[in-house]
Amino acid sequence: MSKAKTIWALLKVIAPTAITRMLVGHRPVVDGRRIDAEAQAASALVSLLRDPDAMPSVEESRRQLSNMAAKFDQPCPDDVVTRDIEIAGAFGPRRARVYVPSDGDPDGALHTLFYLHGGGWVQGGIDTHDGLCGHIAKDAGIRVISYDYVLAPERRFPDAPDDVLAAYRSLLAADLGIEPAQLIVGGDSAGANLAAVLMHDLQEAGAPMPRGQLLIYPSVDGRLESRSMETLADQPLLPRKRIEWFLEHYLPEGQDRTVPRLSPLFSPLHVGQPPALIIVGGHDPLWDDGIAYAEALERAGVPVTLLRYEGQVHAFLSLTKVIREGREARDAAIAWLARSFST
Repeated sequence: MSKAKTIWALLKVIAPTAITRMLVGHRPVVDGRRIDAEAQAASALVSLLRDPDAMPSVEESRRQLSNMAAKFDQPCPDDVVTRDIEIAGAFGPRRARVYVPSDGDPDGALHTLFYLHGGGWVQGGIDTHDGLCGHIAKDAGIRVISYDYVLAPERRFPDAPDDVLAAYRSLLAADLGIEPAQLIVGGDSAGANLAAVLMHDLQEAGAPMPRGQLLIYPSVDGRLESRSMETLADQPLLPRKRIEWFLEHYLPEGQDRTVPRLSPLFSPLHVGQPPALIIVGGHDPLWDDGIAYAEALERAGVPVTLLRYEGQVHAFLSLTKVIREGREARDAAIAWLARSFST
């Protein structure tokens, strides 16, 4: 890999939007969806830095995501109040981070987003999603609680869904003044998968449902057979080989990939779930997952807002320093949260 080529790719990523549009050149079109210029620049840089055919170690994968978040996501605003706490999960106490606006009380009776980070069930954590959660807390004027659920391969399926379910129950029982009507559950990618699985688990248990669900490029079908999974198999931000690598680490051998706790698209319990906001990107292999899930919820009578960013790649809400539409989508999610809590 040429150092000069990498520097040139990086300059395209960090350049102002208008300059990036002039520099990126050809922009691929998939099923009529042309990739955004800034998303293309980010994709080209990642393709230089990561060999798509060489899967990393778990430790290296975790470092890669941490480095990407530190370099390309806007940090948590300085005036957001944060505090790390512990929440009782399925396997013992787990760390969580509480975010409130500058004039908020972390222990007060506030509207709350319970957030589950992305990372393929293998990587990611509170720190990689610190900026996103901080901006949501500040701009929506709510409390955000980001939960550090158990990761694979140290804990394989169904440990993560079990842990999230236990944490949700613990959160409602904690001395934070949180009632289900004051709570929305959200997440991105694998975290959105766990949020959707939690809705299934709560329905199955007859437990109190939250006010809403925020699903950012959710993974909901473990079969990996959609058209977008095929046509975008080589997309550098999330190639199919890396998705398969995540699942190999997450799932026990021989696991049925259509069970609802892995693939909530196949849940028979969509009826009665709370309103959802689903955000999808047109150059993300999970594009069809999100659309199919929106359709499934709508058929069950669930109010759904589906936001399609046809030129965007996976994780674009975590690349807000360099992708303008990531900031726009984050603002749209914030507006939806504010509306949901005001009605």
